[in-house]
Amino acid sequence: MNKKVLILCTGNSCRSIIAEALIDSELKGVEAESSGIKASGRVNSNAKKVLVNEGIWRDSYHSKTLDTVIDKDYDLIVTVCGHAHETCPMFPRAIRTIHVGFEDPDGKDLDAFQKTLQEIRKVLLPEVQKALYPHDSKTT
Repeated sequence: MNKKVLILCTGNSCRSIIAEALIDSELKGVEAESSGIKASGRVNSNAKKVLVNEGIWRDSYHSKTLDTVIDKDYDLIVTVCGHAHETCPMFPRAIRTIHVGFEDPDGKDLDAFQKTLQEIRKVLLPEVQKALYPHDSKTT
């Protein structure tokens, strides 16, 4: 049975979408979903480009509002920006939450998005793995 992770950000257009795609493609047995505290309703075009370039873009990735995910069951919630960390809502059942923040690449060039993707891969994926499987010494 797959573990389920929710990635929260403010707009759900860049960092959380990139994190969702990386978790889906690189962490075995883990399914990710993302949402925004104040969802923008769109995926940033540069975020999509870096995911397409990595070969991990899925047409199912889209900006979602909290009301579409609040009643789902998750094993872990991850906030990837300060605003989401500070305003993370209470979920119907107790869920472990971790915060691993990243600079927002929105409004910057494609290189900034590539850098964000690499930072998420290097920093976030091991933290998610450790949070979901604390007794497993293996990482991604």
